[in-house]
Amino acid sequence: MKRRTLAVAIFGTAIGVSAAFAQSKSAAPDPAFAAYQQGQYLTAFALATQRIEENKNPAAMTLVGELLANGLGVKPDEKRAAYWYKLAADAGDREAIYALGLLHLEGRGVDKNREEAARRFRDAAERGQPAAAYNLALLYLEGKVFPRDVLAAMRWFRVGAEQDLADAQHALAILHKDGDGVQKDLTQATRWLERAANLDHVPAMIELGIAVFNGDGAQRDEKRAAKLFREAALRGNPVAQNRYARMLATGRGIDQNSVDACAWHLLARSRAVGDPTLDRVCDTLAPPAREAANQRLENWLKGAAERRS
Repeated sequence: MKRRTLAVAIFGTAIGVSAAFAQSKSAAPDPAFAAYQQGQYLTAFALATQRIEENKNPAAMTLVGELLANGLGVKPDEKRAAYWYKLAADAGDREAIYALGLLHLEGRGVDKNREEAARRFRDAAERGQPAAAYNLALLYLEGKVFPRDVLAAMRWFRVGAEQDLADAQHALAILHKDGDGVQKDLTQATRWLERAANLDHVPAMIELGIAVFNGDGAQRDEKRAAKLFREAALRGNPVAQNRYARMLATGRGIDQNSVDACAWHLLARSRAVGDPTLDRVCDTLAPPAREAANQRLENWLKGAAERRS
């Protein structure tokens, strides 16, 4: 099976404030953060505001900024969010420092300024904030704010990766796999793919499936590859659906099943991942079998539409 090279997207996969903030506060016992985690945003806002009034708590300021920035329980107000983030950042809160960087990167509530974003990302990353480290690494790969420096990018990706930030683990794996600016190391690539896949990172599941199918940096195991592709396919990834369909069509790593292969192929094709070889598999099916494949596709699409509604 031919490997598909994945590029690390610049800011297309940048970690947003909400995800990083929720992760960083997940174990906090404070009632305001507990309310935030439970989706009780208005309560979280009131409790955080009370903490600010009582002792000017920086973490509570960051929480207020987060709620305002995303309109959670309150009317969205990015300028007020930036104000609270700035107060918390000045007090040393790493989540607020990172949040300000992302606002400057996107020009939300503050002037758009990539240099200021980079400065904030570095400050937060040096304090161990994993998403800031990831975004700082992306800036080093992009090569606009800083000269392009793959080794610096890898160092900051590792800060996030060691804290189980799956996007950072996947990025490290791709750099090791491609040997872009660093020595190619398929064993290290597979190690990071394993960690990211264990965190349900779908692109890592696909890359790991390709690696174990080919025996690149890992023991060759077609059955495991099929399981990985199936897991990613069930999560809606059309590339994984295509890979799984191929394995079903050929009986590699899984029992051969042309009807299921056709059904998965039709699903991937409906999402712009075509495959002439699998088109021919569908074309060779007898009418009842082709109808069964079409029915499975219809059921999947209907189920997906119901889940979105």
